[in-house]
Amino acid sequence: MFEGKVLGNGLVEEERELSKSSTNKVDLGIPALLTWQRKLNSEGSALSEFTLNLKEIVQMAPIGFRLWRHVREEAAKGNGVTINPFVRRLVTSCHGIPLGGIGSGSIGRSYRGEFQRWQLFPRICEEKPVLANQFSVFVKRSSGEKYSTVLCPGSPEVLKETDVSGIGSWDWNLNGDNSTYHALFPRSWTVYEGEPDPELKMVCRQISPVIPHNYKESSFPVSVFTFTLSNSGKTAADVTLLFTWANSVGGLSEFSGQHFNSKIMMKDGVHGVLLHHKTANERPPVTFAIAAEETDGVHVSECPFFVISGKSQGITAKDVWQEIKEVGRLPKFYMHISLERFW
Repeated sequence: MFEGKVLGNGLVEEERELSKSSTNKVDLGIPALLTWQRKLNSEGSALSEFTLNLKEIVQMAPIGFRLWRHVREEAAKGNGVTINPFVRRLVTSCHGIPLGGIGSGSIGRSYRGEFQRWQLFPRICEEKPVLANQFSVFVKRSSGEKYSTVLCPGSPEVLKETDVSGIGSWDWNLNGDNSTYHALFPRSWTVYEGEPDPELKMVCRQISPVIPHNYKESSFPVSVFTFTLSNSGKTAADVTLLFTWANSVGGLSEFSGQHFNSKIMMKDGVHGVLLHHKTANERPPVTFAIAAEETDGVHVSECPFFVISGKSQGITAKDVWQEIKEVGRLPKFYMHISLERFW
């Protein structure tokens, strides 16, 4: 039994009956007691912009001129600047908890599920999301029902620009009415309540290593995602979770070339893929490591690459999606987690 009250700015405080035992493990499928919440289909609040009147423009003109001259001088040297008020930035109100520790750079995440606001290098911030970076789910029940969707409400305007064989061909069916994002730094939970399967509840927990009195581990550029699934239906279900990730550091960097991916196999049934990114503009190279653990009832397979857009030869994003919808798993082409039949 619990009671809850709504606080300001979307915060919800809940009072739950807590166990008397302090040794109980944390239930990864239950959000924290105090969280900031948003529905996934929420449009957020429109952010207002300010303007300067004539008097303020005159007063700010000297410092504005010095900043403008400084920006031009640094640009001529091939350098960026920390403060550049002359660049118009993408401003949204849909930000959630970012990925990464303290001082290691970060990859932002919206409460809708997009990976955006890439800040992996000093002074560089790529605001726009990389839409190929997604979690997706496929459900097949013993009674014959099938469901599939990307776990992010789609943006038709953006997806129309993608190639017919690219990610625009995926099932962007998530409405978000019954799905809620919970945030309490450095953790977040996304609760998919009956979406896409009305009898299936999924909770995705995200956490990054921000540990009191421990700067070493807290500076690791790491994030962990844990999925907890609950089947309230009368029939068994086979569930496949798909995680796709472009070899990109934000913006158009995935098209700069000379990147390559490779498979890895570690101890205790951990499968993974390394994405080696040769960064442009003399920035240091980056390697992403994506891994998942295989356990009883959980099968993990991986694929180093497939084509997400363009006219390149090879397995396309559309091929991947259609194959897994029909077969249920596709070990050769991509990394996915298949949760065997459960109740």
